[in-house]
Amino acid sequence: MNTPQLVVHRDKELMAEAAAARLITKIVDAQASRGYASIVLTGGRNGNGLLAALSSAPARDAVDWAHLDLWWGDERFLPEGDPERNDTQARAALLDSVPLDPARVHPMPASDGPYGSDVEAAAEAYAAELAKAAGPENHGSVPAFDVLTLGVGPDTHVASLFPELPAVRETERTVVGVHGAPKPPPTRISLTLPAIRSAREVWLLAAGEDKAEAAAIALSGAGEVQAPAAGARGRSRTLWLLDAAAASQLPRSLYPPASA
Repeated sequence: MNTPQLVVHRDKELMAEAAAARLITKIVDAQASRGYASIVLTGGRNGNGLLAALSSAPARDAVDWAHLDLWWGDERFLPEGDPERNDTQARAALLDSVPLDPARVHPMPASDGPYGSDVEAAAEAYAAELAKAAGPENHGSVPAFDVLTLGVGPDTHVASLFPELPAVRETERTVVGVHGAPKPPPTRISLTLPAIRSAREVWLLAAGEDKAEAAAIALSGAGEVQAPAAGARGRSRTLWLLDAAAASQLPRSLYPPASA
């Protein structure tokens, strides 16, 4: 297991800008080496802040947008186009302004889609889509994402994996329907920890004082069932990107700069 690396920025705006620059570099490097890159997006204020910063980044045009595969870590099970869906927010923040190949953009199913209100069927369909995209070199039923981004909730949840709920205990399936989420809406779709850990790199984003306790708990050796963020890690790198407020409860010994 790789040791999480931390980068702490002065404020959330600087964190978002630096994360965007870092992500552009990763995408460009992956595309240079094999022709395409694969990224998992996250919602919430920090995920959307990253996308907005990416949209206005000076190096945005260095990305070959037509050869970028986009997936989501979770989704609110709401109708297509609902303003609360991560997909809808991502399109407004970035996706509608760049020349993506629609066939390479993989939103999670909506509640008014082909599976109707059956969130379990919708989750199974997304798992099948992931499995279809996974090549022999991935050694599993999920593509080896270059970067998987996650926001960290004040309760330590990541994606829609909430403390103690069944989804965070899942060890076999890659995508699950979530029922009874403690924040609205209660019904969601989420990647599981095994799927998250298939990524080459996992980046956890946390900004604001309301995330300080969660970051401290997750980085203090807490169990993943009690603190899902503690179980989110990449195969080659796990990177926490925080602002000073979110890092305020961490011991200084955890502050070493991450390598580029």
